[in-house]
Amino acid sequence: MSNEEVFIGSIDQGTTSTRFIIYDKSARPIGSHQVEFTQFYPEAGWVEHDPMEILESVKVCIAKAVDKATADGHNVDSGLKAIGLTNQRETTLIWSKSTGTPLYKAIVWMDARTSSVCRKLEKELSGGRTHFVKSCGLPISTYFSAVKLLWLMENVDAVKAAIKSGDALFGTIDTWLIWNLTGGVNGGLHVTDVSNASRTMLMNLKTLDWDKTTLETLKIPAEILPKIISNSEVIGKICKGWPIAGVPIAGCLGDQHAAMVGQACRKGEAKSTYGTGAFILLNTGDEPVESKHGLLSTLAFKLGPKAPTNYALEGSIAIAGAAVQWLRDSLGIISSASEIEALALQVESTGGVYFVPAFNGLFAPWWRDDARGVCIGITRFTSKAHIARAVLESMCFQVKDVLDSMHKDAGEMGEKKNDKGEFVLRVDGGATVNNLLMQIQADLLGSPVVRPADIETTAIGAAYAAGLAVGVWKEEEIFASGDKVKTSTIFRPVLKEEIRKKKVDSWCKAVERTFDLADLSI
Repeated sequence: MSNEEVFIGSIDQGTTSTRFIIYDKSARPIGSHQVEFTQFYPEAGWVEHDPMEILESVKVCIAKAVDKATADGHNVDSGLKAIGLTNQRETTLIWSKSTGTPLYKAIVWMDARTSSVCRKLEKELSGGRTHFVKSCGLPISTYFSAVKLLWLMENVDAVKAAIKSGDALFGTIDTWLIWNLTGGVNGGLHVTDVSNASRTMLMNLKTLDWDKTTLETLKIPAEILPKIISNSEVIGKICKGWPIAGVPIAGCLGDQHAAMVGQACRKGEAKSTYGTGAFILLNTGDEPVESKHGLLSTLAFKLGPKAPTNYALEGSIAIAGAAVQWLRDSLGIISSASEIEALALQVESTGGVYFVPAFNGLFAPWWRDDARGVCIGITRFTSKAHIARAVLESMCFQVKDVLDSMHKDAGEMGEKKNDKGEFVLRVDGGATVNNLLMQIQADLLGSPVVRPADIETTAIGAAYAAGLAVGVWKEEEIFASGDKVKTSTIFRPVLKEEIRKKKVDSWCKAVERTFDLADLSI
């Protein structure tokens, strides 16, 4: 079969936009379309999405991408063998089984309204914040789906009524999309994959099933939960009414897990994805590693129902690219995100300014939902260029904090080094086009950073999972990562060690200034 005759599609449903990309057999994109959707901020710290708008964005992206590829002479209608799906994780919604209508807006992963739910659980449960860590690998935090679900069960009358009458379905965005893509009220499949399920606090990492004890403790009814499946298997076919009806959905992964597959991360290898937030995952192989340094034990991927399970250590950073959006949308310092690099290059340093974007608290490795953003070291000399550079540095310092914890948790045995004895960080995501950001990252880590030629690794990871399930690719082709490195850009550190140490000390001071500020708004 020639390359032109076989295509795999990928739905990439992110925090701010939806994309659909069509790849040929050599994993080259031949058509894509992207749509941004609305972010709702009804109160300070609250973030919501409209599930119907997300659904519509998927429909538009599929139709337009197929049109573009067809216009370029590709026979997508006959050649599209399967689609994969990757999505923003943890974002939670409940909808009606009988009408298909969402019973509330989707509560987004970075939403912090559940801090009171978390405090209450920490007080009531014998294990406090780490009560569920043994089963699910996650601390009690506003970040995860279970506490968002509890908030909906406690605060939304329509949700209470639907659960009582047996009409409620719970899901993360993957579940919502698959249910609608496969029929909705007419027999839609209510499923989630192991990677998305591992971010709810409700899945047992060893059994890969919903943890009965956790459900009983939190009083969450099992019947509202979807069935858990692997990341690479034929799930069901797309129903009539969608642009590509009849095509199988054959892969599903949370966005960070898809990026691990897209980056071909084997055991001991790590990647950092820079998007709205930043997410660093290290593949720990077939055993979950319990973190002693503020990281999450999570699932990496399971590429087939009978395939081995790969686990990971993860450090999640709530605000990375979102801080650049804040400079653009809230402060007006830049008019487009791409301008930040040129602005930051106007100065050689931040002039002693340190910015910590703890807008909704801090995630790994600090886990402080009482933290709020700070900008310190400001003098009359400080310009918008210094602040822009400090925003870029804040992303890199946060990644360094996580990687330092990872090195401690995984130890020498758990990390793969290159032939020079260096630990190499693979990077991807929209913000990595910024060369200054990547150089700052290498400088603050003191080790190389490798950016692939195609930085959109989440979409390709989901495509690989789907292609694997329908026989378009073999696993060894996907993980032939040596070939990818040949076309990658490598950033090497040039910063002197003593300067790096001084900067890190100053950053730690700045982080400590963010603690215990949540009550300032009163």
